[in-house]
Amino acid sequence: MTDGAQFQRPTAVALDIDGTLIDHDEGLSPAVLDAVRRTAEQVPVFLATGRAWSTTRPVAQRLRLPAGGLVVCSNGARTLRYPDGEVVDERTFDPSTVIESVRRYAPNARMAVEEYDGSYLVTEPFPDGDLGRDARIRVVADEELAPQPVTRLIIRDPNQSESDFVHLAERLGLHGVSYFVGWTAWLDIAPEGVDKSTGLKVALAQYDLDPAGLLAIGDGRNDIEMLSYAGLGIAMGSAPDEVKESADEVTKSVQDDGVAAVLNRWF
Repeated sequence: MTDGAQFQRPTAVALDIDGTLIDHDEGLSPAVLDAVRRTAEQVPVFLATGRAWSTTRPVAQRLRLPAGGLVVCSNGARTLRYPDGEVVDERTFDPSTVIESVRRYAPNARMAVEEYDGSYLVTEPFPDGDLGRDARIRVVADEELAPQPVTRLIIRDPNQSESDFVHLAERLGLHGVSYFVGWTAWLDIAPEGVDKSTGLKVALAQYDLDPAGLLAIGDGRNDIEMLSYAGLGIAMGSAPDEVKESADEVTKSVQDDGVAAVLNRWF
């Protein structure tokens, strides 16, 4: 663990979006907005999110991130250049075996895969806002869901709990993939060995920067690897215990402008 008091001024910053920068109502506070904009004028700021590019780009626009910067999307499976969406790195896998297992162990679950244009193929519509407020979706049969390798497979069941999905991940016996359980009954399946740190390695290499100088802030289980990879990993106050345990520090919650509290220490 890194002692935050001994950490030198960051040479780059990685920020999760949901539950870290913005709340569940898509609110972005003036304090956080000001802190991120000020930071981005001085060092590279990378958004590192489970979101697709289509719903990440508008956040980068609200933050006024500099053109030419990089964003890490789809839990590290895609690293793109902002604002044109040029793909710098992409990792895919064949989800067919996982889809079969899901149908066996969670027959009522809804599944989705992200298309290259940011739209989604889904087996059944997801609850409003789950895939982004303006997400474009097309409902297809299971066998049409993934005719080719994908960057991620999303599994969702609004009638199940978060703990139910932790157990589901165990029952699925997932091999050859990475997975992350979300706040709700949500399971993200990624290519093996891929997480947010995968994309951040690509991003840092573009700037010839060392991860020892990276400051990362996040709140979810899909942030654990990123927080461990960074020179200083900081969990949000509302993060699950296992996320806080993986971090070097814990800041305030998104409602209390935790990101601004951290960034204002250096920028």
